[in-house]
Amino acid sequence: MTRNGPDVVEALPQVEVDTPGAPPGCRRRLVETARLHWSATDGGDPADLAQRFLAAHGVTRDDLTRPGRHDPDDAVCGAALYLSAAAGAYTLGVSPGAPSPAPTLPDLVVVVYHHTDRPPPTPPPAHTRWRLGPWRDSWTPAAHAAAVDAVRAAIARGDVYQTNLVGHAAAPYTGDPRPALARLAALPGARYGGTLHGPGWALGCASPETLIAVEHGRLVTRPIKGTRPATPAGRRELLASAKERAEHVMIVDLERNDLARVARTGSVRVDELFAVRRWCDLWQAESTVSAAPADGLGLADLLRAVCPGGSVTGAPKRAALAQIAALEPVGRGASMGALGWVGPDRLDLGLTIRTAAADGDLLHLWAGGGITWDSDPAAEVAEAAAKAAPIRALLAG
Repeated sequence: MTRNGPDVVEALPQVEVDTPGAPPGCRRRLVETARLHWSATDGGDPADLAQRFLAAHGVTRDDLTRPGRHDPDDAVCGAALYLSAAAGAYTLGVSPGAPSPAPTLPDLVVVVYHHTDRPPPTPPPAHTRWRLGPWRDSWTPAAHAAAVDAVRAAIARGDVYQTNLVGHAAAPYTGDPRPALARLAALPGARYGGTLHGPGWALGCASPETLIAVEHGRLVTRPIKGTRPATPAGRRELLASAKERAEHVMIVDLERNDLARVARTGSVRVDELFAVRRWCDLWQAESTVSAAPADGLGLADLLRAVCPGGSVTGAPKRAALAQIAALEPVGRGASMGALGWVGPDRLDLGLTIRTAAADGDLLHLWAGGGITWDSDPAAEVAEAAAKAAPIRALLAG
């Protein structure tokens, strides 16, 4: 099918909204009123398209230093915003790498919601039993380990300091995937737990990571780097690991640089460094970086500055993206992008790690980790498997 531009899709019937960041008090009284789908083959700048589409439907975010007000009695509530990793690469003008294994899923989705007094309809019962088949990985453990060695060689040459490698797996399914994706979204610690769906596709996110938010007038990002099993020994090992701390600090510096591009001069700061927190069966290290937005900063410029997220690309970002495009066998699809809420008064986008997507008759899942000179290939393969394991088990039901 030839496409000549973004699709303004006919609004879907009213449903209870499960997008991360949607105002809790409004979720059961919203109706979808406008929707935009864009794919990388459509051309144009997805960040600019998103800002203009939102403004055309009552959500104006062309100056983040001057927020509006959320009024539950007003018509417009806000919008769900999803941006793929490929779309993030396009905002930088670099190659997005291999094609997505889930081509039905758009690279940009904007869904605008209005308040309504009608109660949400009761979803119809599923007529087909949910069944998930065996997972098939897009690369073997040996191929994954070889990619780790290739990144280490690039580091030795001075091409990069760190590159995040992501693997993909797909499993056939029958039945409605949305309840399984909703189970994923409900995992403990999923700060950005939620779902989004459209014609022929659905995604579920259990991400704990803030890609970008505006909180108390400041831009905030919370990169996560460093993972261990959620045991007392695992926590001690994570805190003591020089490799994990070096990897983490490199990404914190990258995020400081990203925010500095759109921040008021001298306002970037690290509010918290290498705090160890739990997500399901894993310990993870998280930092908080914040900055005051520059005068007149709009949503599009902010997205261009922070997408794709530094914790899932590497440093320097453009060089790491070139490594990713050369080494990963399939595209990142729904993973390593952004999902969240944009309202007149708020902006809160999570990074789509711990994310699965349904496309046609396949369920897709991605997992990976950051590679540094000290990385052990076998350990990196094991870490990616540890991240994916609880999600695979949950999706199987």
